[in-house]
Amino acid sequence: MRQLSLSNSKKHMHKIKSFIAESLVIDMNKSIKETKDVKGFRPRSVIYATEMDEEFGEAIAEYYKAVWKERENGLNMKQKHLLVFAIACSKLNVESALKILERLKKFDATSQEIKDAMMIAAWASGIQNFTDFSPKILKEMEKLGF
Repeated sequence: MRQLSLSNSKKHMHKIKSFIAESLVIDMNKSIKETKDVKGFRPRSVIYATEMDEEFGEAIAEYYKAVWKERENGLNMKQKHLLVFAIACSKLNVESALKILERLKKFDATSQEIKDAMMIAAWASGIQNFTDFSPKILKEMEKLGF
């Protein structure tokens, strides 16, 4: 009889551990999903970090949420995207700049705001970088209807 009771106790403990583990995964996945909601896509760094280790993925997702959170008297989402757009252009990260351009469309950025950001990128990184990134950006702007 005692053996049966011990066996049932182990089964219950296993169920409790499974429930806790599932709850943590749900919480982690929620944070990772919220990152997609904020950015419009699941950032590759979150994907890679999660593949390596779920806790690490959660930490990266929380970092994204903290950076992109709108705060009172802070930058709004359009302003933040204009900043990272200019940085991506200045670093010749055209692939990233093109993705950000799509987000800028969602946040109602004007063609002039984007051009101003491109000029800031040229100022910050040099005219050769401008020559390298502008043709692809201008083509995509036309495609997106800016």
